[in-house]
Amino acid sequence: MQFAEAGEGYVVDRLFASSVLTASSPFASPLGTRLVYILRSIATRTTRHCRMWPRTTAVLALARSGSILAQDATATTLSPPSQPLSTGTIGAFNIIGNSLVSAQQMFLGTPDKVFMLDKVENNAAQINGHPAWASQWALGSNQQRPMDAVTNTFCAGGISLGDGTWINVGGNQAVTYGGDATGNPAGGGPYDDPDGGKSIRVLTPCDDDSCEWVLAPSMTTKRWYATLETLADGTAIIIGGCSNGGYVNDAGQDNPTYEFFPSKSDPIYSPFLSEQLPINLYPLTWLLPSGKLFMQANRATILLDPHTHTEFPLDPMPDAVRAYPASAGSLMLPLTPANNWTATILFCGGSDNDDWSTDWDIAAMPASTSCVRITPDVAGSYTKDDPLPEGRSMANLIVLPTGHVFCLGGATQGTAGYGNQSWAIGMSYADSPALMPAMYDPSAPLGSRWSRDGLSASTVPRMYHSSALLLPDGSVLVSGSNPNSDLNTGPNVKYPTEYRTELFYPSYFNQRRPEPSGLLSQLSYGGDSFDVQLSSDDLGGDARNAENASVVVIRTGFATHAMNMGQRFLQLDSTFTAYGDNNTATLHVSQLPPNPAILAPGPALIFVVVNGIPSVGLQVMIGSGQIGEQTTLPIGDLPVSTFVVGGGGALSSWPWSAAQVDENASRGRSALVWAVWWLGGFLVVPMVWFVVV
Repeated sequence: MQFAEAGEGYVVDRLFASSVLTASSPFASPLGTRLVYILRSIATRTTRHCRMWPRTTAVLALARSGSILAQDATATTLSPPSQPLSTGTIGAFNIIGNSLVSAQQMFLGTPDKVFMLDKVENNAAQINGHPAWASQWALGSNQQRPMDAVTNTFCAGGISLGDGTWINVGGNQAVTYGGDATGNPAGGGPYDDPDGGKSIRVLTPCDDDSCEWVLAPSMTTKRWYATLETLADGTAIIIGGCSNGGYVNDAGQDNPTYEFFPSKSDPIYSPFLSEQLPINLYPLTWLLPSGKLFMQANRATILLDPHTHTEFPLDPMPDAVRAYPASAGSLMLPLTPANNWTATILFCGGSDNDDWSTDWDIAAMPASTSCVRITPDVAGSYTKDDPLPEGRSMANLIVLPTGHVFCLGGATQGTAGYGNQSWAIGMSYADSPALMPAMYDPSAPLGSRWSRDGLSASTVPRMYHSSALLLPDGSVLVSGSNPNSDLNTGPNVKYPTEYRTELFYPSYFNQRRPEPSGLLSQLSYGGDSFDVQLSSDDLGGDARNAENASVVVIRTGFATHAMNMGQRFLQLDSTFTAYGDNNTATLHVSQLPPNPAILAPGPALIFVVVNGIPSVGLQVMIGSGQIGEQTTLPIGDLPVSTFVVGGGGALSSWPWSAAQVDENASRGRSALVWAVWWLGGFLVVPMVWFVVV
């Protein structure tokens, strides 16, 4: 358990909230509630003054107080979210149009704007006199515009920074028809696409059509298939890659280094990356609450300290290769108060293969069904999870506001990649598309986590170079698929360059959505809590549903190659006051845990979920809105969850019942006895310790 990473006071809060303030506790009364506040204050102060008391080490690492510091002055109250603009067929995919470019890469820049990037090819959409390989899609109007990505973005990586800008890094050399190299790094020819291998392209998303991709100073080395992750200071780490591409990497073109943007140093050599040849492209990487980076490639796993550049080996990956081109689905599972915001990473599918030559029929090889998970800040070993319903490579795993994980796309045979081998399906190294999605519940018991209840199949194969992304309305945007060296469409092409774009509608989509008020435009690492109001309609006409309300923050990530770089789900700690007379409620919501490594600074979506139905997400800024060290503050106190009964204002701690309300008087009397017990536990014992020592 990474106690120090969770923020001060977690243990003290949980002690009082879950032990003292249960329905059967004598503190579940107006008098008892007041006594609890006194006791909690004493307990918190006592633990602070006993920092050498061995028995309370975990508590001390987490002790917190109510912050007297004001919320960041730049935070404002957002207008309540409205209802989705449309309805859809629940559990099904609906084609909403054709994209201008095949969405090999995709991210949500603003609540209304999705940005897509392709490799350079002969798209019909034109920009500045040549085919476009980037575009913007406005969700509200369904309008698109081509964009100029300046250099070749083929198999680039991307991420958002702490100030809200997005970067797209690396790519391929300049090409002409058929994806053949021009030999001219400056571009020219029919596509006019300069070499993108050293490029860092920067976009500041906007709500109109004024934002464009611009080039930052180039890297010193080429990076094709590089992974990016945002760090706790809002900078990005750029990991690995190669110079010229191919099905897998080789020593002649390997770039086993990492660097940072904005730059902090020359590229730094990674023994891990070098040792994992040939499967070290797009290494699977996550920032952990400990501040270390989890990295997985081939069958090896390490933790990397990005400050000391030390690598710590973990156990090898079981069952299958997960990294590109085996391309398993992978994501970090929800970080919640219940798991103390401890990171667990899930891997599903991939390929149990060790022969990465192309002189055999790769497209006929069954994909793996294996799923495993690891909690790397706690233990270095993988554990088995429920297997996929069928084997998959190139599956996309998208976390929904409910905490469920939506699995879609990919193939049941073969791997990522394309080529001209006789066994290739057209040019595809995969076959047998996985059209039927599945839903994973990380909180369900082992043996029952996967379900297909209420789900329908897509009609569009999503093979190599497809992508998927959660949208603010809770639907999932699905686009791309292009296992071809250049534009290739037509009735006889089994896996063509794909422009058809779909929306998937989860079970909650057509339900009346909560419209909470009081959400903030900016969240800090610690600081004062804030209140969110829920109406009777938001609660389904029953104030008791406040018990099933939560506030979650999701970074949807940069989607490409069966990954969403930076995708993360964090539930904020919260309590509530529910009002029985009008069936409304106030959610009392903590800021983020005071540790930027749990959720790095930058843009994200915030949702309020009631009984499994999320509000429409609003875009918020995590942290200061600047690149640099983030301020952390003590976490503000949350009141105990309570229910105000009727107009008389009778108070009851949660959960309540009619019998409990009748018992408040007797509980108030016995609360005095509990008070003496807790005072003894938190005052007498430390005093004895001081005397003995």
